[in-house]
Parts: sequence; structure tokens; C-alpha cells
Amino acid sequence: MGLLRRFLDVLFFFYFFTHIPIAVFMDAQSVFPSHYFPRQFVSVREWYCDTYRDAMMANPPAWFQSLVFCEMFVQLPFFFVASYGFFKGAKACKWLRMPCIVYGSHVATTLIPIVAHVLFHDFSSSKVPGPRNLRERLTLISIYSPYFVIPILLVLDALFSSAYRLTAKQEKKAQAKKSK
Repeated sequence: MGLLRRFLDVLFFFYFFTHIPIAVFMDAQSVFPSHYFPRQFVSVREWYCDTYRDAMMANPPAWFQSLVFCEMFVQLPFFFVASYGFFKGAKACKWLRMPCIVYGSHVATTLIPIVAHVLFHDFSSSKVPGPRNLRERLTLISIYSPYFVIPILLVLDALFSSAYRLTAKQEKKAQAKKSK
């Protein structure tokens, strides 16, 4: 069980730590003017949008921008906190449990309209190129899928892992503090 715990800590650390530059330099371009970003990042975003036909990133609808605003102002600060916590390990940072449940539930829920949009939207009259066939739609969904799968895994881990539970000694200590 210790090896699985460490694997999950490393996975979650990597997820949150790498999400910081992705959010700041890529996702933020959906809500802030492009002149705020170095040309290299704008070029990477343009390449990504052209290559994977991600119309939501190329010409973000208002509902998508609202999700990115949540990412910038609610999730991004948590990325730093979670990176620190999972670097230390869930056993050492039991306080991660509830924030991880909230974060994971929120993010997994935001992916539902994104996936539905990619699957069902008619991109034929869009201003920017969107997926033309099922293969391109599934490719785009696969790019977004880690932001559904890992948050769900995070919630399940926070709900059911013993790493977040207090030991009997820690519980007694907490009870003693409450009774004072």
C-alpha cells in the first residue's frame, strides 16, 4: 500500500505542478488579451488550436471563458497548495482531504459541458476550425480527459484512502483539545 500511496502522491504532485504553467501561459489566453503573453506562448496556442482544431481555445464562448476564470482565480491558487501538499505526501498533509474533494468535484463537473460541446456541437459554421469528424472529436476529448480522470481519482483517493485519516493517537489529541 505504501508504494501505491507514493505513486498517487507523485502523480497528483506532477498534475498540479505542471498545471501551473499550463494555466498561466496557455489557458489564460482564453480570457486575457494576447498582448499580455510572450509571442512564443501565443504561437504555441495558435499551433495547438490549428493542429487539434480546438475551437473553444481559438474563439472561446462565454461559458468556456467562465470556466477558465474559475481556473485562474479559484483553482490556480490551489495548484500551489496542492503541489506543496503532495510533494510532502498526503499522510503528512491530511488537511488536503477536503480541498481535494472540492477541487476534484468542481473540475470533473466542468469537463462535462466541455466534452458535450466537443461531441455534439456543429462546428461547420464556426469562425474557427473545429473538429470535422468523430476521430478529431475523440482526439480533442483525449487531450481534455486527464482533467476529468485525475480529479475523479483525486476525489476517490481523498474519500477512501486511509492516508487522510487521523491515527487513534491523533484523534485522542484532537478530542482533548476540543474538550478544553
